[in-house]
Amino acid sequence: MKKADVRNIQFSPPDITDLEIAEVVNVMNSGWITTGPKTKEFERRIAEYVGTNMAVCLNSATAAMELTLRILGIGPGDEVITSAYTYTATASIIDHVGAKIVLVDTATDSFEMDYSKLANAITEKTKAIIPIDIAGKMCDYDALYEVVESKKELFTPKNKLQSLFNRVIIMTDAAHAFGAERKGKKCGQVADFTCYSFHAVKNLTTAEGGAVVWRNDLQLDDEWLYKQYMLYSLHGQSKDALAKTQIGAWEYDIIYPAYKCNMTDIMAGLGLIQLNRFEALKKRRKEIIEMYDKALTPLGIQSLQHYGDNFSSAGHLYLARIPGIDEYKRNIIIVRMAKAGVTCNVHYKPLPLLTAYMNLGFDIKDYPNAFNVYKNEITLPLHTLLSDGDVEYVLENLLEIIRGIEFV
Repeated sequence: MKKADVRNIQFSPPDITDLEIAEVVNVMNSGWITTGPKTKEFERRIAEYVGTNMAVCLNSATAAMELTLRILGIGPGDEVITSAYTYTATASIIDHVGAKIVLVDTATDSFEMDYSKLANAITEKTKAIIPIDIAGKMCDYDALYEVVESKKELFTPKNKLQSLFNRVIIMTDAAHAFGAERKGKKCGQVADFTCYSFHAVKNLTTAEGGAVVWRNDLQLDDEWLYKQYMLYSLHGQSKDALAKTQIGAWEYDIIYPAYKCNMTDIMAGLGLIQLNRFEALKKRRKEIIEMYDKALTPLGIQSLQHYGDNFSSAGHLYLARIPGIDEYKRNIIIVRMAKAGVTCNVHYKPLPLLTAYMNLGFDIKDYPNAFNVYKNEITLPLHTLLSDGDVEYVLENLLEIIRGIEFV
């Protein structure tokens, strides 16, 4: 390939238009740039889109997940289960609150947790499960709730909120899955709590940012719960800056020493425009996925199935597994793709392969399925700035490199 023919295809740049830029400028000119009216509007719009009574916007999905655990009263002496095949944020928040991390292997040749092993991982100390809607595809919630109900007798609530559930609570890491659907319900309507990410690489971005929603049918006090998130995200302060602008309303109290992880109006302004464009962005992602599938599936290259009769993914990541290769050859492919101007990635390195989790006592030998999925996985570029020609370029180079890799 001639050097002049080499393209520069980034992995996941944000799709920002003049509309987003103009809205951010408007927010900055308004004189209100931290948490204020735009953030509240964004929360209303998210809840409306998802179909929940309320939404809370924060500065990351990580904050949304950690605050949820804290509000639920989960901490030292408790256990929280998640998958060995995820990003560290899913598990680190468990450690942050002082609970014990319990990892479950994936099913064979699957990116999802092995639900047949989940039941055995639940003990009298288990208070929550954090499944992952990886790559934008909602996981099997029927299987999750079936397992949770089968172990209901082990659950002992520690507080009034846990008593309302009277079972292990399901809090989903849906960092990839805003806009996904399964069996006629949107991501956010199925798990007890659902946490989204609006990070720069996500389908809908606020640069940094996240949100949490909860099911409408749990008999929760929505206003009380919303207030807890506000308190936890703003130092435990009884009034936010917007409330303090009311005449004579300067005075406040600190209910408890909490945290600082609120969303700003600058971020929310960006997010509101992204939300206006979201369905078109999601449609384009589907078109790209279908182009990849059409070229790769007949060749035996496996990928996560994003669309089916009763589910539709948000289309966040294209996870491809190259048959017959190991980590070494997978990494060679990634390097050669980079030399051709195509940035690829790996999602994910299983947690037990990382120093922090090895230091906590986890051993990858106990998670063979997660390792087998990881060792030959390559994540291809998938974003709405890709042209059809870009996708064809990615495919041409990938297939050429794969054909040559057997001789390495």
